[in-house]
Formats: sequence, structure tokens, C-alpha cells
Amino acid sequence: MVLLRKVIGDVLRARRLAQHRTLREVSTAANVSLGYLSEIERGHKEASSELLAAICDALGAGLSDVLSDVSATFALVEQMESAFLEAATASSSTSPAPTPETAVVDSVTDGQVTVSVRSDGPLRTTLTATRTPGPRHPESLFVG
Repeated sequence: MVLLRKVIGDVLRARRLAQHRTLREVSTAANVSLGYLSEIERGHKEASSELLAAICDALGAGLSDVLSDVSATFALVEQMESAFLEAATASSSTSPAPTPETAVVDSVTDGQVTVSVRSDGPLRTTLTATRTPGPRHPESLFVG
């Protein structure tokens, strides 16, 4: 399961790094302590809606843009989880549990987001979501 605070932190960090800005610069602009912003980016703390809006403003990003990125990441995660469960169900009856050498790895990319799933057995699955920083094109959000 992917935590909302982790995905929000990843999106905020990706936007900050894409702008080549430091934590200090953004924390000063958002009027939040550097340590707390770091905790948010690492997914260890949840930002209130007011704090999240201030961080977005400091990054020059709309709150809706950040939440759209978060939503897109969750959509990919759900697709991957569904595909992984189907594959695991189909293979569980025909093959033994994977060993580290035969771990099941699957990934999907949608625009700037890549979600990878690695299964090292029935009790060890790792889900990784990465975002390729780049400019957003609002016109590409709508299909006519």
C-alpha cells in the first residue's frame, strides 16, 4: 500500500529539484522550518492543507497541479497492484515462490511517472513510484 503523505512528499521534492532549489530556499519562501519541510518531502510528516498550499505557492505550483500529480501516481499504483495480483494469482498455482534471483519485477510508465513492483515472495513486495521532472503542459491534460 502506498501512503498519501509519501506520494505528496515525492511530488513536492520532484518539483523542487526540477527547479534546482534547495530545501532552505523553499522553506524560507513557504515560512516553514527546513526540518519540517524535509520530513514532509520524505513522507514522514503530513502537511496540513494550509501548509501544503504555502509550499505549493513557494514552488510556484498550483495546489491542483500537485494534487493532480499525486492522483496520477495513485492511479498508476492501482493499475500495477491489479496487474500484479492477477499475475501472482495465475503464477501461484503453477510455480513456487520467487527467490531473490527469480524475483518478479514489473513496471509501467505513464508520461512522467513510472511505477515498479518487485515481488520477492508472498510476504515481500516493494512498490516504487518515480517521477521524471519536466515542464507541465496543461493543454495535454484534456483530450477533446
